Amino acid sequence: MSSPPGWYPDPGGRAGHFRYWDGRAWSAATTTQPATPPPSQPSQPSQPIRPGQPARRSSAGWLLGLFVVGVVVLVVVVVLVVRGTGIASPGADPGGQPSGDLCQTASAVEGSAPPQSGDRVVSGRLSVPRLGPPFQAPRYDPRVPFGRDVQSQDAPVEVSADGRTSWLAGVLIARLLAGDGFYGPQQGADLVVTCILGVFYGNATVARDDVKNQATTVDGHDAWLIESNLSFDVPGIKTKGELLIVVVVDVGDGEGGLFYASIPNTTPELVAPARKALADLRVDA
Repeated sequence: MSSPPGWYPDPGGRAGHFRYWDGRAWSAATTTQPATPPPSQPSQPSQPIRPGQPARRSSAGWLLGLFVVGVVVLVVVVVLVVRGTGIASPGADPGGQPSGDLCQTASAVEGSAPPQSGDRVVSGRLSVPRLGPPFQAPRYDPRVPFGRDVQSQDAPVEVSADGRTSWLAGVLIARLLAGDGFYGPQQGADLVVTCILGVFYGNATVARDDVKNQATTVDGHDAWLIESNLSFDVPGIKTKGELLIVVVVDVGDGEGGLFYASIPNTTPELVAPARKALADLRVDA
């Protein structure tokens, strides 16, 4: 049965771009914002769009078929509110669910994680050091896309004059329900960044300037690093940009892990703790 209409990652292989599936064929137009309405122009009924270079497959079984749900683990520095968009695997038929359903939040899949003590914060097979002030004690945060077992260390940055918008830096570890679409560290990193940038900043336009997009390792495990300078203009917030760091790690047994740091440019002193957390990111047995 054909998958329901919706925006899916471009099966033509363009990173960060989404193409609309109308239930029978792909649209000619693409977008970088999968929350936008369907394109007005008619879809192309011709041959299915072929994906580009095949995604890299790891020995841990990263390749997930259509309609298969994978598990990903995230380490996240959270800045604003998260709402769901969508990701899916490339192909002639996207499979799975449309954009509104695939990028689930933690509240949709499980309750809060128990509090933790000790000098490390743990979620799944990943752990990071417990950070000192101004970072607060780990707490559950249900807003992370696909998030489960969420533990977040937050540092308040600013509040808008009307009190309606809070801006935070923080370090968060979560096991994530990935949905179909994560094929390995490289594609996983790209899809997670796309999902985050599409929903974390409300209606603000976010400009992304990547300075690193490369293979790396974490604790001896294959990983992919994306480091980017973001710029935006959120009403009522002095922060106009921040450093984003995303690392997706193959932790083994078909699972992945992701480190995501987002440090506002108004608090450059918090970059060092975030990099320290990344440098001490561990994959536990």
